[in-house]
Amino acid sequence: MARIDVLMPQMGESIAEGTLSKWLKKVGDAVKRDEPLFEISTDKVDAEIPSPSAGVLAEIKVQEGQTVPVQTLVAVLETEKGAAASAPAPAPAGPAAGKPEPAPAAKPAPAPAPAPVAPRPAPSQPAPVATMGGNGETAEDRLRRKSTPLVRKIAAEHQVDISQIPGTGFAGRVTKQDILGFIERAPAGAPAPLTPGTRPLTPAVIEHPATEPWPGDRVEPWSKIRRITADHMIMSRRVSAHVASFFEVDYTQVARLRTRHKASYADRGVNLTFLAFIARACAANLRKHPIINAAVSGESTIYRRDINIGIAVALDWGLIVPVVKHADELSLLGLARGINDLGERARTKKLSPDDIQRGTFTITNPGGFGPYAGIPIINQPQVAILGVGTIEKRPKVITQDDGADAIAIRTMGMLTMSYDHRVVDGADADKFLADVKATLQNFPEQEL
Repeated sequence: MARIDVLMPQMGESIAEGTLSKWLKKVGDAVKRDEPLFEISTDKVDAEIPSPSAGVLAEIKVQEGQTVPVQTLVAVLETEKGAAASAPAPAPAGPAAGKPEPAPAAKPAPAPAPAPVAPRPAPSQPAPVATMGGNGETAEDRLRRKSTPLVRKIAAEHQVDISQIPGTGFAGRVTKQDILGFIERAPAGAPAPLTPGTRPLTPAVIEHPATEPWPGDRVEPWSKIRRITADHMIMSRRVSAHVASFFEVDYTQVARLRTRHKASYADRGVNLTFLAFIARACAANLRKHPIINAAVSGESTIYRRDINIGIAVALDWGLIVPVVKHADELSLLGLARGINDLGERARTKKLSPDDIQRGTFTITNPGGFGPYAGIPIINQPQVAILGVGTIEKRPKVITQDDGADAIAIRTMGMLTMSYDHRVVDGADADKFLADVKATLQNFPEQEL
């Protein structure tokens, strides 16, 4: 028998740690190569991790709920020698070519961290070379600053310079425990200085007040994705000046086209939904209204070149927003296929970190659950988010060709857009929504 080490994978260049949220196999279970072995949760995405080889799960080194650095030994497989020889070696997560020394199992994330110590490279891992850059910064400093988005957010909230904190993570990176321990030990009112040109992301620390449970209540700790969502929503309401506009849309033309072409799309493996038409209408009009496809950076506005539309997906364990890249370059079929694929991979935990990054505009579709309309919270650092209300048949006054008014049954729905009034004026938002409405009400059949 041969032994295969199973390591905590690096799910993206900027991710330095992950939480092992669930084991899908028990010690002694047989496992096939590429069969899901355990689930992890990071600052960016939840994912199922496949087994690197066929064999038997011999040891579990990291328990459910523990957060450990990437490349930490989480389990050991026992395999036949032939299978072990064919198993691919795990890719290194950092600049080192060799496999780093397995890290011991970490304590659960909520536990207070010990005082951070200077990182010690593993025997097979060369220490980062302290070469000087053009700005006088060493390579080690750059590695320390390259922490997870959560660590950088905490640093911004507390006005802490990450480069001043000794990192205990892989390659000297600063972990969540490192920065929380540093803040806890810092004298009150004496935050570490920010590097030039940086400024806090939020005006105050995000806190969630405690409430005393009553007898018989069930207390369920937040998952990582729920905690991140909660912090992000509060931060967004504090940062952006939220304003909303409501537009009623007549989807009768879209409903006719959908009924006519739904079967042919299904033959190509694509579910043709109203959401695909809405995403196509947004993608077609964002170029005409660049301020809606922008982002705020300090006291500047970034006009994004790419049009990448995020589609909010409600999961049993939280909310996630995978992104359809270059949506304006896709046909209706391409958009529908992309939305279907991202939604399915979100529900089966097959998304990669890249799938949920670089969004420029977001669409959320609570209408599938029945609400008439809603006011969504902006997905930072974007400046606008579109909410889709339920789409249903309603009586509507229409003007006939002879000019006479009549009451007809039409397929109607509400679109609500929340936007950041710091940079998006009401006229800008309403012009964009008016164009989206016109596109939907006169959707060209040749696009199908």
